[in-house]
Amino acid sequence: MSRVLVIGAGVLGASVAHHLAAAGAHVTVIEAGGPAAGTSSATFSIDVTHLKTPHTYYALNRRSAELHVRLGDELGGADWRHPVPLVQWGHTEREQLVIRERAERLRGWGHACRAADPSELAELAPGVSPDACRADELVVHEHASWYDAPLFARRLLDRAALNGADIRYGLRVTGVLRTADRVTGVVAEGRRFEADWVVNCAGPQAGRIAALAGGSLPLNRVPGLVGESTRLPDQDRLGAILATPGVDLRPAPDGRVVSISWPVDAVLPPDVEGASETARQADPALEQELHRLGREVYAPLRAAEMAGVRLGVRPVPADGLPLVGCSAATPGLYTVVTHSGVTLAPALGLLAAQELISGSSVPDLTDYSPDRTPATDILDESVQVMSNAGAITAA
Repeated sequence: MSRVLVIGAGVLGASVAHHLAAAGAHVTVIEAGGPAAGTSSATFSIDVTHLKTPHTYYALNRRSAELHVRLGDELGGADWRHPVPLVQWGHTEREQLVIRERAERLRGWGHACRAADPSELAELAPGVSPDACRADELVVHEHASWYDAPLFARRLLDRAALNGADIRYGLRVTGVLRTADRVTGVVAEGRRFEADWVVNCAGPQAGRIAALAGGSLPLNRVPGLVGESTRLPDQDRLGAILATPGVDLRPAPDGRVVSISWPVDAVLPPDVEGASETARQADPALEQELHRLGREVYAPLRAAEMAGVRLGVRPVPADGLPLVGCSAATPGLYTVVTHSGVTLAPALGLLAAQELISGSSVPDLTDYSPDRTPATDILDESVQVMSNAGAITAA
């Protein structure tokens, strides 16, 4: 059976490792930090299927969201997955039109969502401030979920280890091994790791890994700030994901609330990872602004504090769609990198493992080859939203 070296122990690397080890491959995972210590620990982590386009990509995300449940059956319970409704509204005419048209498209695709009167917020999210929603209607996605991404990665890695995978932390890849023109391993912290296949699941570092092998990836590195509140009293706990014009909120373990804001992300420095340790810390003013936006929407946050923020870097392919597969420029190096990795990890891990084990192309991955010519426009609506807010600066 093949020896496979997986670079990265975030949700994507963990899923690839789990599915490969379950199929009998000899798997080694190397990670520069700890489990889910990179982007997977600094992400909003919700099921974003409702924001995915075109239809084939929507279908892949929907399938992957369903595979979270199947993985739970395999792993003794999907304790990382928390089903809650997602409630969305806009304020300007344009925002409300976009949300209505999206809902119509989704219903045509068989996606469960409905229009609702704003008065339903009293039941869906009782703590929403009365003046926070000035929309004529809401759109409610009844079958959404939020995910505990670090817990998800740990569950997958633990099962991979039980199936024989060797998981190693504190190893940053600094070089690539070659035999003739084929990638046959890496050098990390002065140590050589040889394999039949090297899988690049390095998230925002995936472009650097590809460059070490003599290739390149059409990948933007997009900084993002994720805030987390202190614990709210039981009676004030948020029970829905709120997607609002200025800030998005979701529940978190132990009664906390997690927040993101595209307008806040739009003013972050573009090269967070390349900055010094001091510069890499979140600007206190931006942290305060993120908390202020959350308090304006969800009144119980006014009695809470911001427990902290996580500043991460999202790997976002140029056209918004995943990069999965082997490039002709770097034989032996298989790439798995995408935005929305927490939603997509179950499907991409399964499909990538099938390709690596069988040696044959999987039709469901054809559209996502790293060698495709990226579309001149952004195809994924979730990335369009990010771009329209000014949060993406092309690499």
